[in-house]
Amino acid sequence: MTTLNTFADLKQADVKTVAMTHEGATAAQISDRLTLRRSVMSCLLWEDSFYESGQDIAARVQTLALGQPANVVAALAIEAREEMHLRHVPLLLLSCLARTGSGSRLVSETIARVIQRADEITELLAIHAKREGVAVSKIKPKISAQMKRGIAKAFDKFDEYQLAKYNRETPIKLRDALFLAHPKPGEVRDALYKRLIAGELQTPDTWEVALSAGSDKKETFERLIKERKLGYLALLRNLRNMEQAGVDEALVKAAILARKGGADRVLPFRYVAAARAAVSYEEALDAALIASIGEAPMLKGRTIVLVDVSGSMHVALSQHGDMTRIDAAAALASLIKSEEIEVWSFSDNLVRVPHRYGMGGIDAVRHSQSHGGTQLIAALHELKDRYCNRLIVISDEQAHWDWQNREVPKDLKMTAYMINVASFQHGVGYGDGWTHIDGWSDSVIRYIVAIEHEAESRT
Repeated sequence: MTTLNTFADLKQADVKTVAMTHEGATAAQISDRLTLRRSVMSCLLWEDSFYESGQDIAARVQTLALGQPANVVAALAIEAREEMHLRHVPLLLLSCLARTGSGSRLVSETIARVIQRADEITELLAIHAKREGVAVSKIKPKISAQMKRGIAKAFDKFDEYQLAKYNRETPIKLRDALFLAHPKPGEVRDALYKRLIAGELQTPDTWEVALSAGSDKKETFERLIKERKLGYLALLRNLRNMEQAGVDEALVKAAILARKGGADRVLPFRYVAAARAAVSYEEALDAALIASIGEAPMLKGRTIVLVDVSGSMHVALSQHGDMTRIDAAAALASLIKSEEIEVWSFSDNLVRVPHRYGMGGIDAVRHSQSHGGTQLIAALHELKDRYCNRLIVISDEQAHWDWQNREVPKDLKMTAYMINVASFQHGVGYGDGWTHIDGWSDSVIRYIVAIEHEAESRT
């Protein structure tokens, strides 16, 4: 599951309202363990955020992880990779775990589980070298026996296609990692590893390889789709290329609607990015997104969803794309299913938004008002007495100072959730009655359903 802490369950020492957000509101300075989780679960490692540089976030993750018990770091690395589908920050956690869990099988078992792509083996070693302060060519003395065992187990997870696909010219190559880890011998694997060392792996049949070799773009994409060799994320990312190449539109739309090849791991905002890149496929993408919503659990009773559309949310999630935190927040809001539901946005004002699923709901939130200040506290005080079973706030938590000197309300008559889609060190101060969740995956909704079900079972 995505998340993590219920503030009502924390010890008093875990929450201290002594810090300030970047925009001047009182912030909750939480324990190192929870600060680590907040930083990990909602960041793309080393990507600049609106208020902090990615390097600052990475440094904080490292410092906090080295101060936590090995089992806590291991569990967080697994969660970040398997539930949040992050790639780099789990590897940084593995590097920290190799030090704090030195000598324990927990290190090798966690490494083998967290590494899910062959290139993550070499990326782990590169991150480990950087964290240890050595050149990649000098990494061998810094690799513990358990780390070697974990990497060896990870190697055995991949077939020739997977190894060939990610056998790249990087500072640390897969063959270098193989020499460091020494996977267990076996006739079939030995032959495979000999081909890897000799550079004789069979060329993988991917769209990248085909196009770089000069193959016809239209024919390549049509063949790979028909042969089911194009993953769903690769499909979404290449829609503009397919549109421009004249790929059979009916074939592409059918693939979008089929939602095969890893669609369950595609974050909601990816549909938004794909629709912006290739307008002709927006209808199919909307249908696919709504289909994914149909599989989501239903929340009981009445839900109020409050979405932050302030200026700090109108910033790219990544340096390499144009998707913003508003896109992530609005997409997440469009997925929420409840027996009754109200959607509101806040910036300088509090605005009621028509509730719609899919692209219609995303557009309604994005265009509900101008992207100005962050009057979160004022919005919460306006809604706190409105009837509902739960209040779900989706924000980066960077509230402006409230002119009436109010804090986030704690005397709530409903269950309240604060979903943070940023990675800032300090969020808004809040306490009793609030459950804090970090991330923008649709798994946060499953988490809410799960904890409410547990609460019901206890009554």
